[in-house]
Amino acid sequence: EQDRVAIHEAMEQQTISIAKAGITTTLNSRTSVLAAANPVHGRYHEDKNAAEQVDFQTTILSRFDMIFVLKDKHDAEFDGKLAKHIINLHVQGGAAVEREVSEDELDVRTLKRYIAFARKTCSPRLSTEAAERLNNYYVEVRKGLASADAESEKQGKAPRAVPITVRQLEALVRISESHAKMRLDPVATADDVKQAIELFTASTLQAAKLGEITLEGGGVSEGLAELRQRIEGMVAIGQMRGKSEIISQAVAWGFSERDAENAIRSLVGAEQFEESRQGRRLKRVA
Repeated sequence: EQDRVAIHEAMEQQTISIAKAGITTTLNSRTSVLAAANPVHGRYHEDKNAAEQVDFQTTILSRFDMIFVLKDKHDAEFDGKLAKHIINLHVQGGAAVEREVSEDELDVRTLKRYIAFARKTCSPRLSTEAAERLNNYYVEVRKGLASADAESEKQGKAPRAVPITVRQLEALVRISESHAKMRLDPVATADDVKQAIELFTASTLQAAKLGEITLEGGGVSEGLAELRQRIEGMVAIGQMRGKSEIISQAVAWGFSERDAENAIRSLVGAEQFEESRQGRRLKRVA
């Protein structure tokens, strides 16, 4: 709670209050804020709304220009590359792993000098065309999310975790201007706005829409309920079955592996099944 209050003050008032050794003062905070947080349940559950997994006030979330949801998905190829990289670090005694350097790559010193020069000399402003495009996009997004929220409320789902407000419009303006500043252009064009919208769509807007899953063979709730019932039917109370066996059977029924994992997590969360310590076997308890 104390950390939450501190970051809220920094992003709302642009100040940091300090009280130590009998000295109380307020300092200005003019810097970018990069924050990270883990899901309240320890891991991200695909079958739950994002609002149920993020223990953040909407007043704080709405102040971030971009919000990314990073999931630890099982990918054999990526896992192999990551493991190889970590092992190489230990094999080489912590030395940097050699990699190919592209011809247009800047060294750190040059990059720092370029950023400092851009900050000092360039202050882009939106063109008329870019401003009109941002205005139209914001109105469309708000309209679409309003319809989605109304539908979710009818179905009794949790409220949206990431609100889309005027702050997000200001974020789009900042991203567009920053994109123009990267090339030292005094005017942010419609192309800059297009890049900003793509970033915003892949980050904050995607995070705002998380929480709904669609299973093959039915709608959101109907598909999940059907798969849960089938899994319950194949495992008697007190019986144990391999998790991979259940997933294989779900695939044979026409569902995807992700759908099966979502249904299993839902059953475990409802305390109808218990997972073994290794997570490889499931026991039905209710």
